[in-house]
Amino acid sequence: MSIPDFAAWLETPLGHYLIEWEQAQIDAQVADVFGFRAVQIGLPERDYLRESRIGFRFCCDEYGCSCLRAAAFALPLASQSVDLVVLPHVLEFSSHPHQVLREVERVLVPEGQVVIAGMNPISLWGARRMLARTDGVFPWQGQFLSLRRLKDWLQLLGFEVQSGCFGAYIPPVQQQKWIERWDFMDRAGRRWWPIAGGAYVVRAVKRVQGMRLISPHWRNSLKTAQKLAPVAQKRPVPTQQNRF
Repeated sequence: MSIPDFAAWLETPLGHYLIEWEQAQIDAQVADVFGFRAVQIGLPERDYLRESRIGFRFCCDEYGCSCLRAAAFALPLASQSVDLVVLPHVLEFSSHPHQVLREVERVLVPEGQVVIAGMNPISLWGARRMLARTDGVFPWQGQFLSLRRLKDWLQLLGFEVQSGCFGAYIPPVQQQKWIERWDFMDRAGRRWWPIAGGAYVVRAVKRVQGMRLISPHWRNSLKTAQKLAPVAQKRPVPTQQNRF
């Protein structure tokens, strides 16, 4: 299955329910990330960078619906050239999810950040996926990644998870009237089973071992000069007896 299929599913009542929660979470995550370049990989139909303060923002998609056409596991971007990457449901529909994360790590600058949206297998939505493995219904054919597994992958690549949240606690029903009737489960889920939401959003920072801030050279030179400056010797004030 392809990402365009997922974009079409997002137009359904359940898709709207998911995207409404997810967009609000990603808006909050990207709003305080600063830098020069930000890229959204996948789902160009949705603007997940709309709240970003980064000036140069663009979208990369494999199906030619964005300004940059490329596969997520082989990005045509220079290493350490991007400050923010947003991955909306790319990993669960990619044939090479770990390679996608490797590419993200490669193109991010040190201390760059990635925001990932995914579906949680440990949820009612994950149970729906288990029942739909053979019927070909989208998006339940995706490879849902648990948050624990995703964190392990990120840690192996040198990322540090900064924040995250779960949402979409209602059963994956298709009709709007049932979505509204099950609305109470969102409130109950956040309190009683917070890790069992149907989807999650995670933000992580690329850490580089051994990095340290280097002060300007002229400051170091000034400090050295101050240390080596000779101390002026005080001459005794002549008294009346030794004046000529």
